Amino acid sequence: MTLDELKPGQKCHIAKVNAEGVTGQRLLDMGFVPGAKIHIIRNAPLVDPVEILLKGYHISIRHSESKEIEIVVP
Repeated sequence: MTLDELKPGQKCHIAKVNAEGVTGQRLLDMGFVPGAKIHIIRNAPLVDPVEILLKGYHISIRHSESKEIEIVVP
């Protein structure tokens, strides 16, 4: 399952980040590392961006970037 499949209000843990290159490094730098807990806050009306609560920070990422993050829903 990937992060783009979740709805607002759902929580999960990151299993793996599949993005490569600059995008993959940027996601890792922002804290999208395996084991991190994520809470989906909201999706924008036209899907982009997705607002996420990660390690106490509100982060917005593109829908295409969220497809590169594999998750586990508890």
